[in-house]
Amino acid sequence: MIHTNETWSQLIDLKIQEIMSLPQVVPPNPPSISREIIASTIDHTLLKPDATPGQIDALCDEAQKYNFKAQEHLNLKLCMVFTPFYNKYDTQDLFSEAKVAIEEGAKEIDMVLNIGALKSRNYELVYNDIAAVISSASDYPVKVILETVFLTDEEKIAASFIAAEAGASFVKTCTGFLGGGASISDVVLLKKTVEYKGNVFVKASAGIRSLKSCVEMLQAGADRIGTSSGVAIMENIEGSAAY
Repeated sequence: MIHTNETWSQLIDLKIQEIMSLPQVVPPNPPSISREIIASTIDHTLLKPDATPGQIDALCDEAQKYNFKAQEHLNLKLCMVFTPFYNKYDTQDLFSEAKVAIEEGAKEIDMVLNIGALKSRNYELVYNDIAAVISSASDYPVKVILETVFLTDEEKIAASFIAAEAGASFVKTCTGFLGGGASISDVVLLKKTVEYKGNVFVKASAGIRSLKSCVEMLQAGADRIGTSSGVAIMENIEGSAAY
């Protein structure tokens, strides 16, 4: 899909009006969720830049032990998270890095969208970046990290809509590196924005450190959970303070 910024602005304004007019209701709690189902939604993460090979090996062992969905290191499925420096990448860089990640064994890609471009309403660039990564990743899922801590509700809707239109498999709340974390209200908002597609899902990530908070996110509509406290969640104990 090729749109000018003017066309994107018109489409996004319509989407914002549509979503904002919907009732602000949190879905009622469904029946209890089994630990097996919870484990199958968890992306087990290690995003520290100083992570050692030994820590990565331990992460993989834990992912296998608890049957987590994926394991992330700076998605058993290997998930590669990239663009940690946000706006320093151009579209060709993103395409190339995703291609290398897939060639080296990644089965899922988590990317951070261009926050500066979104805030300056350069929607065409935001779309092109995401589309480039999706094209490079072939048929493997791409999750688009919105960094919701920096965004207004209107910008969250715009980002989710663009990601869905570009063909993303997931929209994701944030990395947790720069403050903030997943919230029930954000999960509900993102879910309402992308559900028209039928095949775009929501990943709640950052600040989810207990079984209780994990279940709350799933009940709010999250389809995947990103956390470095997966073991703590499965053991039903509070995780560490660090993401």
